Amino acid sequence: MAISAPEATTAETPAARPFGPAAALACRECGERYELGPRFACEFCFGPLEVAYEFGAVTRERIAEGPNNIWRYAPLLPVPGNVAELPNMNPGLTPLVRADRLAAELGMEALHVKDDSGNPTHSFKDRVVAMAVEAARNFGFTTLSCSSTGNLAGAVGAASARAGFRSCVFIPAGLEEAKVVMAAVYGGRLVAIDGTYDDVNRFCSELIGDPAGEGWGFVNVNLRPYYAEGSKTLAYEIAEQLGWRLPEQIVIPIASGSQLTKIDKGFRELIALGLVEDRPYRVFGAQASGCSPVARAYEEGHDVIQPVKPDTIAKSLAIGNPADGPYVLDVCRRTGGAVGRVGDDEVVDSIALLARTEGVFAETAGGVTTGVLRKLLAEGAIDPGKETVVLNTGDGLKTLNAVDAGVTATIRPSLDAFREAGLD
Repeated sequence: MAISAPEATTAETPAARPFGPAAALACRECGERYELGPRFACEFCFGPLEVAYEFGAVTRERIAEGPNNIWRYAPLLPVPGNVAELPNMNPGLTPLVRADRLAAELGMEALHVKDDSGNPTHSFKDRVVAMAVEAARNFGFTTLSCSSTGNLAGAVGAASARAGFRSCVFIPAGLEEAKVVMAAVYGGRLVAIDGTYDDVNRFCSELIGDPAGEGWGFVNVNLRPYYAEGSKTLAYEIAEQLGWRLPEQIVIPIASGSQLTKIDKGFRELIALGLVEDRPYRVFGAQASGCSPVARAYEEGHDVIQPVKPDTIAKSLAIGNPADGPYVLDVCRRTGGAVGRVGDDEVVDSIALLARTEGVFAETAGGVTTGVLRKLLAEGAIDPGKETVVLNTGDGLKTLNAVDAGVTATIRPSLDAFREAGLD
């Protein structure tokens, strides 16, 4: 990551360019660099591409003067300097909840929940889609699309409506009803495909090369390098909300794995820019046992991810062949973290625990991260004395079928009935 000296503001500076400080796309495997464009794979080794930067001067004060959303970090993202003025969903700056009651129950000293359910469509996917919208705008795409396990479909539908794009999104058949409704309500096309998420993703890759996909920006395929950078904003917010320091430990759910690797990238950028102290931090990944190819590879000491067929209630994490899986292993091993997994019963129990102790109603992915936190604490992999952040990436109202909760009692409207039911 190159960091340039401060420059005067001219038409040639990062602040004035369509992609801001972004300088190129770079292959994560061989390092080959490409001009910024709608591409996602290296022509030489077929490795994935990511955005490379030449940052100007960035200060805490400059960030604090920005808007109360992810665009306060525009100097660190592949977006134009005037991005806050453009029609977008403007997600971000979600609460970092100090989870003292949950910490006490788990025997921890300092625990926080980064609750991303407060984003416009109630999941962290609004962050990555906001980035993809700006890339699509610059590349002249007219339709936004994606392969999705649910949350992304809703985020693309909403962002397309706000920004004036057509949308057509693809999901595996059988998703939670709440996610289907949220994806369809914005007026775009929603197409269910018989098969798993990985089947849907393969279909979208085929559509990109077909005339039927002309003018389409697939946020998590041909726009993926830009889209993925949105996850860095979680790292920036957590550091800023902690008083410009990094957490000592962080637990992150794994679907494609991109969120975890980009949070790590965001932390490293903050260190390189001198915005936070360079101190060790440990990254932990979390999967549901019914779709845990990365956890299995970690446990067995492998570097290659063996794809699986998902079978879990945590459908937002049900990606059997995660694109960033090998990079997740690299991050967790490099930082001294781990990758854990929990069964569906533990997921449900952890949703209830988080709700009961902190008033945070997580979707199943949040149950996975909380469950893995508990498990790794019990195994001694996570230090209970170190400051820890656990992510909740979506709203529990989207996964109601996973929760067994309801009315405590039905009574007549009288005090006698209240007492007879044992409620006093």
